[in-house]
Amino acid sequence: MKQHETYPLIPIQRGDGVWLYDTDGKKYLDTVSSWWVNLFGHNNPRIKNAIKQQLDTLEHVMLAGFTHEPVVALSEKLAQLTGLGHAFYASDGASATEIALKMSFHYWRNIGKPSKTKFISLQNSYHGETMGSLGVTDVAIFKDTYAPLLMQSALVPSPDFRLAETGESAEQFALRCADALEQHVAQHSSELAALIVEPLVQCAAGMGMYHPAYLKRAREICSRYEVHLIADEIAVGFGRTGTMFACEQAHITADFICLSKGITGGYLPLSAVLTSDKIYQAFYHDATVKGFLHSHSYTGNPLACSAALATLAIFETDAVLVNNRHKSAYVFDKMQVLTHLPIKHLRHQGMIFAFDAVTEDAQFSKRCYQAAIAQGLLLRPIGNTVYFMPPYTITESEIDLMVNTTYAVLKAIL
Repeated sequence: MKQHETYPLIPIQRGDGVWLYDTDGKKYLDTVSSWWVNLFGHNNPRIKNAIKQQLDTLEHVMLAGFTHEPVVALSEKLAQLTGLGHAFYASDGASATEIALKMSFHYWRNIGKPSKTKFISLQNSYHGETMGSLGVTDVAIFKDTYAPLLMQSALVPSPDFRLAETGESAEQFALRCADALEQHVAQHSSELAALIVEPLVQCAAGMGMYHPAYLKRAREICSRYEVHLIADEIAVGFGRTGTMFACEQAHITADFICLSKGITGGYLPLSAVLTSDKIYQAFYHDATVKGFLHSHSYTGNPLACSAALATLAIFETDAVLVNNRHKSAYVFDKMQVLTHLPIKHLRHQGMIFAFDAVTEDAQFSKRCYQAAIAQGLLLRPIGNTVYFMPPYTITESEIDLMVNTTYAVLKAIL
């Protein structure tokens, strides 16, 4: 808030499509989908109407001893999409991470392997900012202050292809990192509960992208050594990487998949953890202590589930993934103009686009953000990484504006 003494907060009054409008009527192109949650534009009539209809019948009921139609329908739909038949609901991504970690640990305890209490994650990983999720996060600005409070987990090399040796392909580097993963897992499998990964893109690491060969090997390694694989698809799920879920590109199914952000199209807080029949059965017991006791007052909220169902219906009726492939190619083609600037690692994965500015300016991200806002563009660089993750409804003319304005902003400040 101290920073906002000199750069005030922007009061947003309304949204429409890819645009946000402030109280003075100035509009901003939301290139980051309001922190990666908005899939089909602000003020989307189909999602909005679904929430309105649900509001007329049931706003909320606890799922302790009760259920309701939207949560049943959503659970069945997510099971069809993921191949995992059991869902546990919460309200945000960090909570989903907590649930998956706790459930993995509790599974091993229930089946008589209580020594499996440790977790591993990738270097530069981000899985949320609650206590458990920070324990498997490797972003210093979020983690370091709370380090004395956190559980200790191991880090293995990130397959982010920007870290590859000169002449090494993304696939070769991914497999080399997978070899390092296997060495660690083989040595510590008796105490490992799970490996947690962000499939294909480590978003908070500056959109670090990697080859799906890593996921395929990780699945094989986890299966061989009896370690759970948790896929954190919170940011990359629901079409962001080009497929409905990123794991599909490696042709694997994780033991747990964490979902949030785009699940409601950006309308209401909701998260879900999907898991397998095998894991579910380990908790199916007469003794309450064997059950998964993770209470959340708003679990499976009907309004949020209705928004999620409307979001998934748009995927079904509007050929979203097919259309996104064409849109993705169009954006990346337009981005080639940026190669005339001092940048490197121009890249994309589905509807996630990024490049790294070559600059020593420690204030680059702040200056870029402020200069873009002045031009009606919402950019939020991560360090030196500038990225686009726009709503899928963005048009070609809006893409042109997004890229051309970004070019003008960077040309002025680099």
